[in-house]
Amino acid sequence: MKSWIAFWNILKKDVKNYYLKPPNISWGIIFPLSWTLMQLIRSPGGSLLGLLPGLISMSVLFGTTSMLAVTMTFERSGRSFERLLLAPISLSTMVLAKIAGTILFGLFNGFVPVIFASFLIDLYVINWGVVLLAVLMIAITSSLMGLLIAVSAKQVFEAQTFSNFFRFPMLFLCGLFVPISSLPVFLRPVSYCLPITYGTDILRGAIVGTNVLSPVLCFGILLTFAVVLFLLCRYSINRKWIQPA
Repeated sequence: MKSWIAFWNILKKDVKNYYLKPPNISWGIIFPLSWTLMQLIRSPGGSLLGLLPGLISMSVLFGTTSMLAVTMTFERSGRSFERLLLAPISLSTMVLAKIAGTILFGLFNGFVPVIFASFLIDLYVINWGVVLLAVLMIAITSSLMGLLIAVSAKQVFEAQTFSNFFRFPMLFLCGLFVPISSLPVFLRPVSYCLPITYGTDILRGAIVGTNVLSPVLCFGILLTFAVVLFLLCRYSINRKWIQPA
């Protein structure tokens, strides 16, 4: 019970203090929204449905990583994160609480393109159950990747720089807008080493029916990525912030 109380209070604090910080608004909402509007204006209605998987994945990716870049770096500079580490709660509970808010933020961001697209095209062909699960898994893995990056940064601009170093290449390597089959052969293995590749493939199958891999396989790989990234986050926080103290 104490763990759940601690989990809820950490989540509530993050929602209240950090979600509407300028870096989150600029990189987490405005950038994906601007990209969505650009694609909606540029593309005819017939091809817009094919753009949705990439737009949704990108919105989740930028929303989650931008959130953690702010929350972690602000708390480290204000030394409030050190108090969390000293609290009588497990490190796993603390990590889960920190990424829970970013997952919710990512889910919200992910459906911004859907809202705009609903005014222009008919979305009745979409398998919404699969889409929701895929967006959730993308949000979880992206949040953990963002946390892993944020642990290494001391300031917001450093965290954003590290995040952009990974995020922008992903736009082209994960099949968001450029099919993996169109990439140079030597880059394709890199694409399949990134979790968002599998989330985008699931979304593409649920929205336009052109997935390359089995959805069951993709969900299994995403779950494996989530477990591995969670353990890496715990290890990194323990090694960098707990053991040195």
